[in-house]
Order: sequence, then structure tokens, then C-alpha cells
Amino acid sequence: MAEITAAAVGKLREMTNAGLMDCKKALSEASGDLDIAVEILRKRGVAQAAKKAGRDAREGVIAQNIAPGGRTGVLVEINCETDFVAKNDTFKAFCDDVARAVASNPAVDLEALRIAAVAKIGENIRIARSDRFELNGPGMIAAYIHTGGKVGVLLEVGCSKDATPSTEGFKQLVKDITLQIAAASPTSVNRDGVPAEIIAKEREIAMQSDRLKGKPAAALEKIVQGILEKYYQTVCLTEQGFVKDPEKTVRQHLESTGKAVDDTLTIRRFLRWQVGESTAA
Repeated sequence: MAEITAAAVGKLREMTNAGLMDCKKALSEASGDLDIAVEILRKRGVAQAAKKAGRDAREGVIAQNIAPGGRTGVLVEINCETDFVAKNDTFKAFCDDVARAVASNPAVDLEALRIAAVAKIGENIRIARSDRFELNGPGMIAAYIHTGGKVGVLLEVGCSKDATPSTEGFKQLVKDITLQIAAASPTSVNRDGVPAEIIAKEREIAMQSDRLKGKPAAALEKIVQGILEKYYQTVCLTEQGFVKDPEKTVRQHLESTGKAVDDTLTIRRFLRWQVGESTAA
């Protein structure tokens, strides 16, 4: 039997918010495998899906650049060794320079710029990842940086009329949706964006949940479907409760804003990045 260390128990607790004894027991049953232990705890109803906060992290920031007119946007993650440097104005300026360079040319060679920053700042610096959106038809690309640069959002919202992006209602909608994504951590725009294998795994976990014990066979599928519906409401942006008015969904807010600006509005795509997650095992 694998040795269950206090560090492993602590990490599992951080990932699931389950109690220490529950975590230790689950790790014992899983022979020390964290992923299997998470599933065991979820099946017992004492844990939710593993949190991103449970992953190994790097110091650094997420930076963004939106071109004038909102037709091109970039998100970059740049890592450093210490949080002290991550808060340093020189490092932040370097990150802004990188985002601006990638926005202008996605194939730009940034190595010379990185080496110069390392020499100036005195820590190893790594450009971990970058992504660039170009507007596809009428609409707007926007970005939002949260929590001192630890979380970044890049968003594309589309419409059918060229004049719509200049309206105050549309601009406010786009701003609100970036805040929604940062706060509520969706993983897809809608159900079509959730991979089939993830749904299959969620169904498997639901079928083995303690909540189903003793239930009549005829009721099992209905209960499982209800569990899946709650999962969709957590991970699908358009099905989440709108942060400014939880009584309605993001989809309903999108539709009501569309009526107000006399257009059909669509959330086309988004990114939500958190410092360190790109290096998680």
C-alpha cells in the first residue's frame, strides 16, 4: 500500500474542500493517486470538481492588449520566480510590451526582449503562452485582467449590424460578460463546447453517487439528468446565473440586451486564464 503523506492529504483537501479524514481515507483507497481520490470523494458527495487552485502555480501575470476599435485582442501569460517581481512596475511594463508586440504580429520573435528583461530584472522570465483573437464579422473583442494580473479574460461578442458595437448597451454587455467569466470560471460558451468525454465522466460519477442509493430504477435517469443539468449551469457561460442579476441567466441577459439595441447578439468565444495553470501536470 502506498504511503499516504500529510502533504498529499493537504493537497487533496485544497483541491476538494473535503475533510482531512475523508481525504486520507480516499487516498488510501486510491493507493495515493490524487485524481482517483478526487473521484472517490465526488462520488460520496463530499467534494466538487477539482479546483484550479489545487494545481501547481508559477508566479507572474496575465497581460492583455486590445487594438483600437476592438477588432484584435491578445492575452499572454508571463512567469517569473517571485511574487515580488510579478508586482514590479518594470516587469509589468515588459508584459505589456509583449502583449502589444503579439497583437501587432503573432509570429514575432520575443527572445531578445525576454533576455533583456532577465538581465534588467534579475530573475528568470518565461513567456508561457499567448493567444490572439481577430474579430469575425461585426462585434467586439474585449479583455479584462483581475486579481492583480493573476486572472485574465479575452472575449469576442458578435452582432449583425455594424453600428451596434458603438452603442452603450452593447459596450456595457461586453464589459459585464468579461467580469462574469472572471468571477464564475465557465469552461465553454454553451453545451456544444463541453467535450463528450467530460460529460461521460460526469455521468459516471453521478451514477455512482451516494444520492442514488436505494432509489427506484425508474427514477435513476431523472436524478442523473438533474445532476448533469446543474453541471451545465456551472460550466456553460450562457447557462450561468448572471452575476449582476442571478435570477436570470447570461443567455437571458444577452437576449434582453439584444432587444434593447435591436440586434441579435452572440458570445462567439472566450479565454479565461489563471497564472500557473498552463504548467499544471
